[in-house]
Amino acid sequence: MIPLSLLDLAPVGEGQSPERALATTVDLARRADRLGFTRFWVAEHHGMPGIASSTPEVLIAAIAARTRTLRIGSGAVLLSGRQPRAVAEAFGVLAALYPGRIDLGVGRGGGTTVSLDAQLDQLGGHLTDPLGSALPHASAPAEVWLVGSSVASALVAAERGLPYAFAHHFFGPTDAVRALETYRSNFRPGPTRSVPHAMLTVHTVCGEDDAHARWLVAPALAPALGVAGLGPRSPFPAPDVAAALPWTSDQLDDAARLLDEQAVGSPATVRRRLHALAETTGADELMLTSNLTDGEDKLGSLGRIVAALGEGDRIRSAVAGPSR
Repeated sequence: MIPLSLLDLAPVGEGQSPERALATTVDLARRADRLGFTRFWVAEHHGMPGIASSTPEVLIAAIAARTRTLRIGSGAVLLSGRQPRAVAEAFGVLAALYPGRIDLGVGRGGGTTVSLDAQLDQLGGHLTDPLGSALPHASAPAEVWLVGSSVASALVAAERGLPYAFAHHFFGPTDAVRALETYRSNFRPGPTRSVPHAMLTVHTVCGEDDAHARWLVAPALAPALGVAGLGPRSPFPAPDVAAALPWTSDQLDDAARLLDEQAVGSPATVRRRLHALAETTGADELMLTSNLTDGEDKLGSLGRIVAALGEGDRIRSAVAGPSR
């Protein structure tokens, strides 16, 4: 069985408050916990009115307090804008509060000339410093993951023996197959993993049928493609607003191409696409994400995914039995 996990960005819809977006993220995590998903990660973004998850460790604490079995983590803390000791302390406290349930996913981010290796060295020194009296000595410390979207980051993760999450969910070309092959072929046993473990993030929206799914995902595609002047920092429009925008023929073609790389469609389409991505990349785990802002739409999509990946499926999410 390939484990399934979730990533959420706390996306903010046009006219929606950040408070509502964050509450929807917590509700999604609680549902994922009842359904038996493996982990639930939140991202770090700054200066983006359309995304409310700017401080992962705060949101992780809120989610962990309201769930029971999920591993909760960051996908990812951006090391370029952080003090390594502050990151180590925050996740040390989280691991002490929720032993065995915290993941520290880290990525380089932009705006720095410091190499990823150097950033990881600085962070690692604080995570393992036995004299760091400010660091809580959790019985089950947070597991460090490297999150990236390139062959170069895959190689860094392999050489350090870290579990690796490849960000395939971006709306753009990725080289997931080569990155994961590089990771596996160069892996050296590390502090928490003796064998490689690669996770693939996939933009996943499951509608009642293919047309419904494309309608649901349109608010995420419109800013990514610059439809009607929207951009990556714009709040997400409602689905009916996004569908009514003046899409050009090129933008419609680009949207179709981008969706072909993800898992967006009817339950049958989503099931087929997730299987195909698992097969072609050899991923050990799939992490699903979407930018749906309406709570009912988001939970409805999740329910259809679970139903599509039923009992006995090689990729299966409902491993915990009936809802608690």
